[in-house]
Amino acid sequence: MSASEIDLQKTHDFDWRRYFDLTKPRVVLLITFTAFVGMLLSSPVIIPFPTLIFGLLGISLAAAAGAALNQIIDQRIDAIMDRTRYRPLPTGDIDTLHAAIFAVTLVVISMIVLGTLVNFLTMALAFVAFIGYAIIYTVYLKRSTPLNIVWGGIAGAMPPLLGWTAATGRIDLDPILLVAIIFIWTPPHFWALAIKRRAEYARADIPMLPVTHGVEHTKLQILLYTCALFIVSALPFFTGMSGALYLVGSMSLGIGFLYHAVRLFHNAGEKDAMPTFSYSIFYLTGIFSFLLVDHYARALIY
Repeated sequence: MSASEIDLQKTHDFDWRRYFDLTKPRVVLLITFTAFVGMLLSSPVIIPFPTLIFGLLGISLAAAAGAALNQIIDQRIDAIMDRTRYRPLPTGDIDTLHAAIFAVTLVVISMIVLGTLVNFLTMALAFVAFIGYAIIYTVYLKRSTPLNIVWGGIAGAMPPLLGWTAATGRIDLDPILLVAIIFIWTPPHFWALAIKRRAEYARADIPMLPVTHGVEHTKLQILLYTCALFIVSALPFFTGMSGALYLVGSMSLGIGFLYHAVRLFHNAGEKDAMPTFSYSIFYLTGIFSFLLVDHYARALIY
């Protein structure tokens, strides 16, 4: 068998694990968790099981489709960067055509599930989030502005709202606050990683903030956004959405985030970038966990 035949065989061998990798499963898991919390926070009573299952399934599939399309569009960039060069498309484990069929199949199933088994509002919002991330952010914002992750973060902040609308069929103030928390959280989360990977972004000609404005300016922006996040994360308490348990938890987590942001700002170089990035993931998971625990604790009391 010739080398070209071996490569062709490799391209068409089906490996479900590589298709799974195409969906960015860890990112989708965090998206699904925040959507799940948004869904449960929408009601003091138990969410009907079909709504819960089909709502989360549709939202997760839409997120997975967006991740797959993102990798199709970014495969040249992914091949250049150390962090992403082992993804399925740069390695040749999946070709562009099969990846595209997979992404389209996922988004079509997602829209069918949400539109027929949940509600039209959630389907429409999920499709807007899909287009916002996979097309507007990936194709345009990521390549054109150092504020790419700020504006692109709007699409990534949608899952709690999607969970809420899946359960209620309407948009309220409370899920908008949850969207605001993720929106403000996204820049310091991603910019910490971008500081560590700035040479790779520069090589790929992506105008991430540390590449265009330098590391020190990016550290300052991370600190400023973290301060804003500390304030925004308290809003669910002051609007009456959550109680004292959430306030104590969110403030404690916020102090931890501020600690990392201040260390990153004051210390030279990039050594504190990845600890800040790692803590940011812990922070967001913790915030939404406290929202959930507080919600059911208050339901038991009242």
